[in-house]
Amino acid sequence: MLPMMTNYRASHSRVAALAVLLLLPLSACSGSGEAQEAAGNQPQATRVETVTIEEGSVDLTASLTGRAVPYEIAEIRPQVTGLIRERLFEEGDMVEAGEPLYQIEDTEYRAAVNSAAAALERAQATARTARATAGRLERLVDINAVSRQQYDEASAAAAQADADIAMQRAALEQARVNLQRTTVKAPISGRIGRSAVTPGALVTQNQAQALATVRQLDPIYVDLTAASSDILRWKRGVADGTIASNGDNEVPVEISLEDGVAYDQDGRLALTEVSVDENAGTVILRAIVPNPDDLLLPGMFVRATLPVGSYENALTVPQAAVMRTPRGEPYVLAVSGENTAEQRLLSVQGARDGSWIVTDGLEPGDEVIVAGLQMLRPGAPVQVANGQGDAQPQGSAAASGGAGR
Repeated sequence: MLPMMTNYRASHSRVAALAVLLLLPLSACSGSGEAQEAAGNQPQATRVETVTIEEGSVDLTASLTGRAVPYEIAEIRPQVTGLIRERLFEEGDMVEAGEPLYQIEDTEYRAAVNSAAAALERAQATARTARATAGRLERLVDINAVSRQQYDEASAAAAQADADIAMQRAALEQARVNLQRTTVKAPISGRIGRSAVTPGALVTQNQAQALATVRQLDPIYVDLTAASSDILRWKRGVADGTIASNGDNEVPVEISLEDGVAYDQDGRLALTEVSVDENAGTVILRAIVPNPDDLLLPGMFVRATLPVGSYENALTVPQAAVMRTPRGEPYVLAVSGENTAEQRLLSVQGARDGSWIVTDGLEPGDEVIVAGLQMLRPGAPVQVANGQGDAQPQGSAAASGGAGR
């Protein structure tokens, strides 16, 4: 019995040892899986690039839209009635003030001048006779050879004859003016458009339809439209010192054509309208722009940029970094002190050179994320790379560029 008991105990001991050896790998595998699961639950930091917010002076400009308007414009209308005998210009040509444009048939007007001249000569002859009669009677009335009444009648006739001379002289002058008006002349210098009539057409004095239109295009006006609220904001900003006025008497205006190409001639602001359009709530700003090559044409759509002051100690943020909430509020993601993305709601005031001017929501030294925003959410961990290869912790970026908040 004793040998058998000894063998059983030895066998049981080997089985127990084998079980322990088998359990050890399982326990090790279980521990490794839990560690891997714990490591997998840690969120991965997103690589981002940032810019450091700094203070500086920013020139404030306004970008407005408008249309070109002729500097001067004159519609050509006849001042006498008659048939058009000849057109004296080529459509589209430059014309000078006083240059003949149309010739109206003038035969009747020449005859009227001759008739008025003859009537004036007759009145002058009658006046000479009346004055001579009055002179003779004046000597006779002194010696009572004629009555006072006869002398008075002769004096009145002489005065009436002088009045007839003045009337006939005026009639002759009017006839000459009408004769001159048969030649229709350009009232201003500029480029003339198409003609509405041809030779042989009957035109009437001061008719509603213009024969042609002359427009002066060099220089040319550009009428810009600005919201009245913007005008009010600029004036208040200058008044309270938020916006520094440049103090220039002449405000330069940069023009861009409707195809987006910059115009090579800068204009200047001529006036700001003194009233507001009640329907649109806008104010017209008129600029004078050189136009030597007639590149700007009346009615052409343009864009204009003009300075309206400057912000001192202003903060700017790239427009590409600014996003919008569902309510339309602008915001950026900044790097917090815990190396996470922090949402910052902004108050912006205009734009300049691809950046928004920020009046609230950021402080100097803040690190604003500009790249890596595609899947980034507020509160997510970030690593700042800034184009330096391996991502570096925010502490390193803060040491070299500026502290995050």
